[in-house]
Amino acid sequence: MPAPKKRSSRSRRLLVVALLAVIAASLGVAGRELWRHETEDPIRDPAAPAATLEVPQGASADWIARQISAQGFVHHPLVFRAFVEGRGVGQSLRAGEYALDSSMSLAAVVDKLVRGDVVRHEITFPEGKNLAEAAEIAASKKVDTAAFLDAANDASAIRDLDPKAKDLEGYLFPDTYDLPRSADAAALVARMVGRFRSVIGPELPKIAEAKLTVRDVVTLASIVELETARVEERPRIAAVFLNRLAKGMPLQTDPTVIYALKTKGTWDGNIRHKDLGLESPFNTYRVAGLPPGPIGSPGREALRAVLQPAPVKDLYFVSRNDGSHQFSETLAEHNRAVDIYQKHRASRRES
Repeated sequence: MPAPKKRSSRSRRLLVVALLAVIAASLGVAGRELWRHETEDPIRDPAAPAATLEVPQGASADWIARQISAQGFVHHPLVFRAFVEGRGVGQSLRAGEYALDSSMSLAAVVDKLVRGDVVRHEITFPEGKNLAEAAEIAASKKVDTAAFLDAANDASAIRDLDPKAKDLEGYLFPDTYDLPRSADAAALVARMVGRFRSVIGPELPKIAEAKLTVRDVVTLASIVELETARVEERPRIAAVFLNRLAKGMPLQTDPTVIYALKTKGTWDGNIRHKDLGLESPFNTYRVAGLPPGPIGSPGREALRAVLQPAPVKDLYFVSRNDGSHQFSETLAEHNRAVDIYQKHRASRRES
C-alpha cells in the first residue's frame, strides 16, 4: 500500500544520511578533511553569478537539498541532509527568498537558512495617502493594482470597528512592509489592516471615553495628517477642529476639498476659489461636521493628536508659509494673521 512504501522510503533516506556520517568518521583524518572541505569550504565555481533560492512554506529538507545541489553549493543532496541532521537543524530551515553568493560554503548556506536571513523587498506607504495613491505605490513594487483595490474595497476586515465603512479608506496603516518577491495584494492589504488594528486597539478605551467612534477619530486624524507635517502642531490642529465641531462651525479645511476633487478626477494640483463651492459631501466649506469618512490613512501621531488634543480655545489657523501655522481664538485675530502672513501671497486663481 502507498503509505507503508512512503515510510520505507523515508527510512532509507535517513539510513543513508546516518551511514554517510559514519563512513566520513570512519575514514580517519582523510575522511574528516574531505567532510570539512565539502561542508566548510566553498565548492561552487567562484565565477558563477549569485544564486537565488526560494524556499516555499512547508518545503522539506530533501527539497532544499536538491535545490542546493543543483545550484552547485554541495556535490550531492545527501551531503546536505547529513550535514543538517548532524547539526540538528533539519526542521529549522526557514521559508523565504535567499541570495546565495558563490563564495558561500555549505555551512554558510545552512546558517543563513536557519537564521532566516531572507532578501527583504520593502514597500513604504507614507502617511496621508488615500486608497488610489496607495495602489499606485503598491504597483511600483509590482503588486497588482486591480487586486490591491479589490481587497481595499472590501470593508469586512474592519466592519467590527467601523460598521459604516464601505471600503478600507483610512484603515491601511502607513508604514514600511516586507514583501515577498511575488507579492499577494490581498495579503498586503490584510497586513496593513492588521497593523492599523494593533495601533488603534490600545486606544479604544480613550475613544469610548471621548464619546467618539473609531470612524470619527480616523476621519478627523486623516484631516489633521494632511493639514500639517509638523508633529508638534498636530494636537493643536486637532483642537481647532474639535472646537469648531463643538460649536457647530464648518471645518473649512482644504484637504477635504482636494480629496473630493481627486475622487472626481479633476484635481490638477491647484485649489481654486470656485472649488470651495464644489458639491460634495466631502467639501467641509459647504457641509458642516465631519466628512462622510477618512480622506487618507493617518499615522500614529495624527491619531494620538485627536485623542489628546491641545488644551486651547483656538478656532482658526493660517499658514506662515514655512510649514508652521499661526493659531487664533477669534475671527478678528485670525484676519490680522491672514493679513500678516498671506498679504504677499497670491490669492486663489479664478477660472
